[in-house]
Amino acid sequence: MEKYLDAAEIERLIASVWQWIDSNLLVPSTVVQAGIIVVAFGLSALLTPTVKRLLENQIGKLRFARVFDVAIRTVLPLILPLIWLILQWFSVFAAQEAGLSNHLIESAVSLLTAWVVIRLVSGAVRDPGWAKLLAIIAWSIAALNLLGLLTPTMVALDRMGVNLGDVRISVLSACKAGVVLVVLLWLGSLVSQMVDSRFHNSKSLSPSARVLLSKTFRILLIAIAIFAALDSIGIDLTALAVFSGAIGLGIGFGLQKVISNLISGLILLMDKSVKPGDVIAIGDTFGWINSLRARYVSVITRDGTEHLIPNEELISQRVENWSYSNTLVRLKIPIGISYDSDVKLAMDLAVQAARSIARVRTDPAPVCRFMNFGNDALELEMRIWIDDPQAGVVNVRSEILLIIWQMYRDNGIEFPFGQRDLHIRSSVPIPVYMHTEPLSPKPDASKMGHSDATEPPPSSGTTAPSDDQR
Repeated sequence: MEKYLDAAEIERLIASVWQWIDSNLLVPSTVVQAGIIVVAFGLSALLTPTVKRLLENQIGKLRFARVFDVAIRTVLPLILPLIWLILQWFSVFAAQEAGLSNHLIESAVSLLTAWVVIRLVSGAVRDPGWAKLLAIIAWSIAALNLLGLLTPTMVALDRMGVNLGDVRISVLSACKAGVVLVVLLWLGSLVSQMVDSRFHNSKSLSPSARVLLSKTFRILLIAIAIFAALDSIGIDLTALAVFSGAIGLGIGFGLQKVISNLISGLILLMDKSVKPGDVIAIGDTFGWINSLRARYVSVITRDGTEHLIPNEELISQRVENWSYSNTLVRLKIPIGISYDSDVKLAMDLAVQAARSIARVRTDPAPVCRFMNFGNDALELEMRIWIDDPQAGVVNVRSEILLIIWQMYRDNGIEFPFGQRDLHIRSSVPIPVYMHTEPLSPKPDASKMGHSDATEPPPSSGTTAPSDDQR
């Protein structure tokens, strides 16, 4: 400690630092590089407003607006560092071609690259934890590059690895594979969104064909990303054929239901038996198909409940598709009127009530049929057609019945009540006592004789004796 507090030692340290600054920083090459960095920043500041206006004018006008608009909004805050980085790269290439020193410009490029990458990652990754981790990795790489330790670090990571047969997997190769996989999956997601938008806007494809093509293209992109990541670490893809039998056996036992649902989903998409928007009934579930997924079908009922039905059930069970070939659906509404009512008038009024509902089709026209002589009523049946079952069935039935009730009430047509006749097939003797005088208080049995107290009541069908007879 005394050594560092010595005045002579402090002067020596200051002199050595100043000598390093004078020999490394205050030299013409370093000054020129600093000037190039400053000039590049000035040009970037001048070009930034013009480039921003050009990009903002393209929002909503490009062909794949759904994807490009998001990309443009992400890049707009980074216009200045991006232009500055591009100019610095040109400066590095020019200095290398001229054989000039460019270490300061390369340091600026490293810092700008880390800055741009971190801003892009923070905008693309929504999870704060992952965004923070990627930012630390980017700044660490930039710091290692500035200190000249990036290459030794890569060599050290490459030495740490294991040998699997003829393939050697190191920490460096695993990191490269992870980076390649993440980047390719991100690019594949962007391309998939563009293709999905193109399929969605195509009028020549059915809804099921759109879903099938979209899913197939997405699976293909994911497979390409995985194979590219494996190839980047030196794994021979032909070696995977050795494990295909074991993988197939494992899938057959462990993932039987999952694979069955995936294949059933592809079958549903290819045969077009169900598609988004169809109104179906399967088991106790009735509703319209919201979406077709790889493993299940989303069905939304009229009460807003969303049922996730496995694809296998739509293949193995009986399914009622109300809009398979067309959306026409016939509804039958039973009506009962009393025997005293005018049947013809009741049928005409029922047809008029049905025609007053906008959702009831006029072709085929609504009709009312006389079905049967019921026990309590004359049984009629109103038959109507609608072409929008996804909008509900019970609500149409309710509106028609309400109008029929009002019209029947105004025209004197009655609805019968259930009637039942009670017939007693056997009678039970009932004792009857007749009194000509008001009843006297009941005598005390203790004051009467034993015979009086134990006298049996008169037999069934006879009258009670009077006081004089007794």
